[in-house]
Amino acid sequence: MIPILVTQFSQAGLGLIDTIMAGRLSPMDLAAIAVGVGLWIPVMLLFSGIMIATTPLVAEANGARTPEKIASIARQSLWIALLLGIIAALILQIMPFLLPVLGVPEVLLPKASLFLHAIGLGMPAVTMYAALRGYSEALGHPRPVTAISLIALIVLVPLNFIFMYGWGPIPELGSAGCGFATAILQWLMFIALASYVLKASAYKKTQPFAAFEKVNPYWIKRILKLGFPIGLAIFFEVSLFSTAAIVLSPLGETLVAAHQIAMSVTSQLFMIPMSLAIALTIRVGTYYGEKNWQAMYKVQYLGLATGTVFAIVTMALIWFFRPEIVAIYTSDYEVTQVALSLLLFAMAYQLMDAWQVSAAGCLRGMQDTKGPMWITMIAYWVIAFPVGVYLARFTDMQAAGVWIGLIVGLTVACILLLTRLYRINHRLRTS
Repeated sequence: MIPILVTQFSQAGLGLIDTIMAGRLSPMDLAAIAVGVGLWIPVMLLFSGIMIATTPLVAEANGARTPEKIASIARQSLWIALLLGIIAALILQIMPFLLPVLGVPEVLLPKASLFLHAIGLGMPAVTMYAALRGYSEALGHPRPVTAISLIALIVLVPLNFIFMYGWGPIPELGSAGCGFATAILQWLMFIALASYVLKASAYKKTQPFAAFEKVNPYWIKRILKLGFPIGLAIFFEVSLFSTAAIVLSPLGETLVAAHQIAMSVTSQLFMIPMSLAIALTIRVGTYYGEKNWQAMYKVQYLGLATGTVFAIVTMALIWFFRPEIVAIYTSDYEVTQVALSLLLFAMAYQLMDAWQVSAAGCLRGMQDTKGPMWITMIAYWVIAFPVGVYLARFTDMQAAGVWIGLIVGLTVACILLLTRLYRINHRLRTS
């Protein structure tokens, strides 16, 4: 789990670096990136989330000792990833036309639009990287991905500096430069991982680049059948969090900037239960392939217990170090005060968030994806979103109302996902 955890923190750290460097430009640049990220993140995670299907399928084949299937799964995943990446890039190119419809203030439109155009160029790299990452981690080789993610953290700083602040012949691009830097970095990460997989001996028996393979309808169907519900489930959850910035945008730059800071902090902390969920998907998927039910149950219980401990630790970190954390992002007094209050709401949902994402990871390992998809849709968009919008727009709660809606949605999702996991385990135990 440790390499996966480091990888997730590194990935989240990319967003942290963007937020900190944009905050040094101006509150408007930070708000524009918040709006742009609010649209980019759901699209990115929807399409890269579909590629998560590679992980349980490879883990199952690995547990069943069928290496010939693993290479085919990886190759077909790359075909799908390339197509989905191109589609996602095109979507992000037309996304700026929706900004006025979504009520984004006119002053933010130029910067947010340029950010979306720029960052969309990296989408094919994002999806293909996700496919290769799932393949590598499911085989028990997470360290190459970890190393690349750590190097990416270092590389992003000079890339951001060059494109955001200008250097030599490259003009100062502000928030748009943040998008270009991120897109370039995504291509560099994919090229690095593909090169390693091609050359490393650890992948020799399951080498996806050893031969050209045409599109295989059987594996394409299996990957998409499993992956679409995963992608949609992630989309329903993340889009709720991302859309919150758009819901708050008519209420002023200060609230949006404070919300972005609080969301950035919680995104870093979320990497802990997310890493645990990925590890659970791999281990549960392997035991599922072996049909070793007792070992699978033990892994699930241990995972949920570990998630509980981590959640308590993150709650303590938020409570005791809120001022120091916010000071990393901004020195603006008004933004700081709002961000400090929002972090209290973030602290309140840590346990529910850890439990729901761990349960979802276990269910993915057992290749149960349709049920969680419907659960997340209902919890986040039928329940949480209306509650958040009503409290933010039609009461005096403003940003706090949005975060209360998030807490409600996560609580409902947690209860339903844990119930589903219990029922599936009970059915396997009695069959």
